[in-house]
Amino acid sequence: MKFSVSWLKDYLETDADLSGIIDAMILAGLEVEEVENPAEKLAAFTTAKVSKAEQHPDADKLRVCTVETKDGTKQIVCGAPNARTGITAVYAPLGAYIPGLDFALDKKPRKLRGVESSGMMCSATEIEVGTESDGIMEIEGDFPVGTPIAEVLGLNDAVIDFEVTPNRPDWLGVTGIARDLAAAGLGKVKIPEVPEIKGSFPCPIKATSDDTEACPVFMGRLIKGVKNGPSPDWMQARLKAIGINPKNMLVDVTNYVSFDRCRPLHAYDADKLSGNIVARLAKTGEKLEALDDNTYELNEDMCIIADDSGPIGIGGIMGGLGTASSEETVNIFLEAAIFDPLRTARAGRSTGIVSDARYRNERGIDPNSCREGLDLATQLILDACGGEASDIVVGGAEPAPQEAVDFKPVDMKRLTGVDMSADRMKEILATLGFGVDKKAKLEDSLWKISVPSFRRDVFQSADIVEELIRIEGFNALPTDSLPREAGAAKQVVTPLQNRVRTSRRVLASRGFLEGVSWSFMDRETAKSFGGGDNDALVVDNPIANDLNYMRPSALANLAQAIQRNVDHGAEEVRLFEVGPVYLGDGPKDQRTAVTSLVKPRPARHWSGANAPYDAFAAKADLFAVLASIDQPGERFQIGEPVGGHWHPGRSASLRLGPKNVIGTFGQLHPAVLKKLDVEGPMFGFEIYLEAIPQVKSKGGKTKPRLEKADLTPIRRDFAFLADASTPAGEISKAASNADKKLVTACRIFDVYDGEGMPEGKKSVAIEVTLQPRETQLKDADIEKISKSIVAAVAKATKAELRG
Repeated sequence: MKFSVSWLKDYLETDADLSGIIDAMILAGLEVEEVENPAEKLAAFTTAKVSKAEQHPDADKLRVCTVETKDGTKQIVCGAPNARTGITAVYAPLGAYIPGLDFALDKKPRKLRGVESSGMMCSATEIEVGTESDGIMEIEGDFPVGTPIAEVLGLNDAVIDFEVTPNRPDWLGVTGIARDLAAAGLGKVKIPEVPEIKGSFPCPIKATSDDTEACPVFMGRLIKGVKNGPSPDWMQARLKAIGINPKNMLVDVTNYVSFDRCRPLHAYDADKLSGNIVARLAKTGEKLEALDDNTYELNEDMCIIADDSGPIGIGGIMGGLGTASSEETVNIFLEAAIFDPLRTARAGRSTGIVSDARYRNERGIDPNSCREGLDLATQLILDACGGEASDIVVGGAEPAPQEAVDFKPVDMKRLTGVDMSADRMKEILATLGFGVDKKAKLEDSLWKISVPSFRRDVFQSADIVEELIRIEGFNALPTDSLPREAGAAKQVVTPLQNRVRTSRRVLASRGFLEGVSWSFMDRETAKSFGGGDNDALVVDNPIANDLNYMRPSALANLAQAIQRNVDHGAEEVRLFEVGPVYLGDGPKDQRTAVTSLVKPRPARHWSGANAPYDAFAAKADLFAVLASIDQPGERFQIGEPVGGHWHPGRSASLRLGPKNVIGTFGQLHPAVLKKLDVEGPMFGFEIYLEAIPQVKSKGGKTKPRLEKADLTPIRRDFAFLADASTPAGEISKAASNADKKLVTACRIFDVYDGEGMPEGKKSVAIEVTLQPRETQLKDADIEKISKSIVAAVAKATKAELRG
């Protein structure tokens, strides 16, 4: 919503300057977005008098002008055909920036075809105040030399643009803004009553509403014998200031009243109407050629204005081209109506029409403003165009006044903590247009507050409190701290929240960027990631067709995000996300997953070396996350990957026992990536934080004492003959548990199942590191621990030491 300061001061008596008005608006809740001051852009331009204009000696199309300016007499070479003696023109001094040409004049005089020129005389286009560019701009009227052009053109009026919240359509009229600023203490509101214009004859055109839900009120009157033409200068100046190009009086007056009173109107050329006018729902197949020269298909949900020939307008949005008023219009039918806001919004979205009328009607117009708007516009038309007005015809009925609101004065203190006197409350409410008994006291348990018709957003006592504190100023709210609870401080985050925060920090420190994607995906995609078979997880009203299922994994979302980055030129992308996944529809089926995915930089080396990031790098990132949440990697077992979206042989699962799957890491399956239209390879992991048992508190954050190992470690190799189905990791784990004090490391260095191995068997070779503590181990000690390792492996996996 835009308005000029001079327009505001028509309805607000105030001495406040521009900054004071802006400050008051912000404190009252009107969010100022921009302030336009045309005078600043035109500050360099002033009036100048051409005292002599002679032909240039060396150029047929140039004239040498002697010009009286604010800087004294100047010689200016000008190529405009209308440069002549006696005219008053727009003068730009040396160094001035010319906005229409987007360049600045030299700071020193320059020669044009050998004749020195100091400054420039500008056209309307060059200073961006009009479209005329054939010659220099001629100033009409008796203005002294040096008068600012902004003052001459009436463009020294600042324009304020602010955001209107959906619940305050009254702010879409200048009178509504003046009312709020007056209540905020900026001045005194002075909105004059619009006198009733009594018709001199009955209206020959009937106006009816066939659907009072879609159009509760439809009013209009005939004005005959008008002489259409340009609107008054003051009206044109105000419309130009807010970005509306004046056309003619009949069009301009409807725009003016719309911004002045938030009362959209429409003027039909009465001679182009066929019969009477009715507001009704459109019929299937009907079309309308609108004022924007586009033809729109109408549907049965739209409220339209029609005559005997068919649709002539879309209710509350835009009129039709066939009945539009023009310069030749003599008789008009002036319409004011109330349209259902929701239906208007749907029609606007369906047609794609964006208009000031739609913007207001879909937010809700004052239902009692039709007569006032008609009378105001009628008077303006009669004053400017002459003519004779008929009586007003009415279709439907104006709604009954809203019931009074029960306001409890004690709610002011209870809800805001602010003590406000009864007189101050009554002063604010009265200025805002609310009705309150002058005898009401603060001690009264209840005040009956009548609500003005333009404030349909006020229904209850709390709404009144909001209005009072908004006008009083939110800076009046007390700043007392909430009382502290007795006792020791309590933990403010849950263990799961701690794990989430820690995981995010670790991955970010390892070079990953965090992504936030939808918790939904396409159902077919979900089937590729272990889901898609549960109808309970189908989204009933998806925001998009490809977001119709609750995701069983975040890997697909990250893969598609990575591909978008690759499409824009990224070579290596590392993303992670910590968020929910849905493995079922039960209470425990929603898991918090930490998911990472990497698209490695393509290998470009003569040796054909592999990409620097692979499944083992993903495992390292996974174990770094586990370590950060006090989960040592050796407590987990490595198993077969879970889900067909992982590449077999290049991925594995992490488990705590055979059934408790913590997560999976490795490379995504190329076939799944192909379905997603994503380029591989991609490596990553996905773990479920809830599946990891919470470790017992250590009672503090002190690090354990460092135990130095002064003695040389001993390494021994063992080769076991095991079943082919036995995981090599089980053998390594069993060996590590043989003596937890001496065995400090166990590494698998060979797995063989080729020629020479019995059928169904394989050889697993491990290297065990023994770390003596107090004394060096003797041969007998080493032999004893070796037998313990062989026995532990045999007991856990039935593997035998190879001979």
